[in-house]
Amino acid sequence: MPHIALVTLVVRDYDEARDFYTDALGFELVEDTDRGDGSRWIVVRPRGAQGTGLLLARAKDEEQGASVGAQTGGRVGFFLHTEDFAADHARMMAAGVRFLEEPRHEVYGSVAVFEDLYGNRWDLLQPA
Repeated sequence: MPHIALVTLVVRDYDEARDFYTDALGFELVEDTDRGDGSRWIVVRPRGAQGTGLLLARAKDEEQGASVGAQTGGRVGFFLHTEDFAADHARMMAAGVRFLEEPRHEVYGSVAVFEDLYGNRWDLLQPA
């Protein structure tokens, strides 16, 4: 298998999720297609990336809704690599992204944990 194409992220609302990922995180909107049944196919990915994207899928019922923001059980579940940690950290802070810690410099690189608009935890990471 060459690569994972998409990872589904269950969200509360299509528009607020799309706007957060494109505006606050700087992702590009790859696709936003109305499927005709009240659902949409929305794919975002880091600007310029050719690999895996996120499929933003609105929760369809209470059970799915309960997973919004807790898809990885409170652990960091997503890892956003950057080539310029300081610039991306500053841009994201200015856009209102909530970081849970100050940047750390570890043997594997510069890192800081942040939350998306639903509380899913991410690492912003510039590998060493």
